[in-house]
Amino acid sequence: MIRACALSELDDKKPLAVEVGDVAIVLVRDGDEVHALRDECSHASLSLSEGEVTRKGIECWLHGSCFDLRTGQPSSPPATEPVDVYPVRVDGDEVFVDPTTTLN
Repeated sequence: MIRACALSELDDKKPLAVEVGDVAIVLVRDGDEVHALRDECSHASLSLSEGEVTRKGIECWLHGSCFDLRTGQPSSPPATEPVDVYPVRVDGDEVFVDPTTTLN
């Protein structure tokens, strides 16, 4: 696990782009949970961190594809492929991500 950011840097339901190792990751705080996904839409290779978090997940700003925060599965077109989801551990005010392991 590699430190990604401080928990205090994450606003609820507001995406944050971070580099963990050499992997671009978007972090999303959802209440007490923190989710880490590859910061790249599987449809158009755009940064998901520039989109919004909705009840469906994180939405790509260009074409509107949404990805589930837990599974990375697309919940709306045009994306048909999931994005990678990474393990997260919160220790105090520190958020750690393992960019070498995917959960999907």
